[in-house]
Amino acid sequence: MKAVILAGGYGTRLSEETGVRPKPMVEVGPRPILWHIMKIYAHYGVTDFIICCGYKGYVIKEYFYHYHLLNADITVDLSTRTTTFLNDSTEPWTVSLIDTGSGTLTGGRLKRVSHLLDDEPFFFTYGDGVANVDISASLAFHKQNGLLATMTAVQPPGRFGTFTLTPNSVVERFREKPQGNDAWINGGFFVLDPAVIDYIDGDDTTWERDPLERLAREDQLAAYQHDGFWHPMDTLKDKNTLNDLWDGPTTAPWAVWSDSVEAPSPHKEGNSSSSPQRNDAPSTHALSYAADSAS
Repeated sequence: MKAVILAGGYGTRLSEETGVRPKPMVEVGPRPILWHIMKIYAHYGVTDFIICCGYKGYVIKEYFYHYHLLNADITVDLSTRTTTFLNDSTEPWTVSLIDTGSGTLTGGRLKRVSHLLDDEPFFFTYGDGVANVDISASLAFHKQNGLLATMTAVQPPGRFGTFTLTPNSVVERFREKPQGNDAWINGGFFVLDPAVIDYIDGDDTTWERDPLERLAREDQLAAYQHDGFWHPMDTLKDKNTLNDLWDGPTTAPWAVWSDSVEAPSPHKEGNSSSSPQRNDAPSTHALSYAADSAS
């Protein structure tokens, strides 16, 4: 199965970082958030990725073009101009990096890569949010419902304290920043049948508007409820929160992967693994800034 990841937007709410690189390349720990999303999918056996590039897409292309070099020890023989790779710690992924236009909207980006999809369900998500979603369970849920689209529904981190009042304006119950304020929102991590492409008119189609609204009207949109960790990276505060979690004393809640065990396939039942391990690597800052300075 394939996973399509949106990575072409401008990321204006994170302008402190996105002036020099696309938002999916902003780092959480030593790696871009895009890498973290791909690791989540790969943990469940999904290793064939289609990245919808747009704004500063060349930064993403250069990162993966040089990925093997960035993640290996090497010996360079200057006299013969040869390079020997001393180890290989790169992931066994297939990554298609497709230019879907700088101003194309989310639905249009998906339609532009539809020719690369197979005649089977595929995964689809945003390049700026992480979660400990059980990808295998969401796929099983999608197949069980038999609808065209499944959206992962999440409860966002609470921003405000809430309370209930009696008729006499006495506070009856108070909760400090409850998760989601009891509301469910679109958390990405979709499972889609190829027929959803027919719901997208073209480049000017926003996936979250006409296609999803029409699918809902036709009773073809299911919601896989995920009550675990989910967090977007929309603002600098979000970025700092995710980095604090990554650098904290315990494993980051979305780091479900473990390089010491074989990742289960999404076609198999169950999921067992040892404790997740972080796979640190050199920073991407140097490559990203060098690429931008050459533009």
